[in-house]
Amino acid sequence: MENALQLDKRTQTMIENCILSDDIITELSWFFTIFSDRTRLKLLSALAISRMCVSDLAGILNLNQTTVSHQLRLLKNLGAVDYERNGKIITYFLKDELIGDVLLKGMEFLGG
Repeated sequence: MENALQLDKRTQTMIENCILSDDIITELSWFFTIFSDRTRLKLLSALAISRMCVSDLAGILNLNQTTVSHQLRLLKNLGAVDYERNGKIITYFLKDELIGDVLLKGMEFLGG
């Protein structure tokens, strides 16, 4: 069967060498699940501005504390947030500022 591609050989080779591996694609798909839920997006947006505890997040975002705790646990498991304990107070924060950068890039893409 004849190759039906219209690309020149150099471009074809360059593309074939740059296509993401299945492992990277799997990791990227897991990474983007961080941003696939409205509640998680609200939490990430708030945490991009300031570290906060569950009750502050729940109050500011008008969510119940159980929902906030559940989503923070998911975000922690996905590597997006971390926490610091000071006595009885647990304060959550973005683990990496790149998470906030992804949010900003998404907003730029949408024109906002």
